[in-house]
Amino acid sequence: AGKRKKTRREVFLEEMDQVVPWKSLVSLIEAVYPEAGRGRHPYPLETMLRVHLMQNWFGLSDPAMEEALYEITPMRVFAGLSLTKAIPDETTILNFRHLLEEYELAPEILSRVNAYLTRKGLMLKRGSIVDATIIAAPSSTKNADGERDPEMQELLHGKEQVVHADAGCTGADKRVQCKKLEWQIAARRGRVKALADGREERKLE
Repeated sequence: AGKRKKTRREVFLEEMDQVVPWKSLVSLIEAVYPEAGRGRHPYPLETMLRVHLMQNWFGLSDPAMEEALYEITPMRVFAGLSLTKAIPDETTILNFRHLLEEYELAPEILSRVNAYLTRKGLMLKRGSIVDATIIAAPSSTKNADGERDPEMQELLHGKEQVVHADAGCTGADKRVQCKKLEWQIAARRGRVKALADGREERKLE
């Protein structure tokens, strides 16, 4: 009698909790994340990372993200937070975002998440807070006749700001006519292997 239907948001967050490579992302940030010191007790790094990703997935401002953590239980649980303890305020959320921007980690984090989902045959479709979902990605950008599938463009709902895609979608930025979109398309394996070891190669992985 106490059972209820899970919302799309709950299902989405449960799926992301399982598929996002948390350890890999935490290791990317931990070198620049402040440690507890004199009277300073920062939130766990993974908690702030989860908050940051939710903010991107659902397109929330810093104040809206803080309110969501208070008001929406599944989002609070996803971040590992509880109302019995302190919740990150909008300034804390802003500072974490600025930290990632300062060290140019934000694009790499989002790129790694989307690349990981692509390898798992998934695609993240960003929408409003009630519409964010994971959908199965088509195995090819071409249809049965070997032509570019026009339905691929239907994966975009028209309000995206950034589109992440794997190397199979190379050239999509030229086929989809929208000057406002920022395209992040993974480099082909051959191009990555041709680069010398270093930051530029890691960005394309």
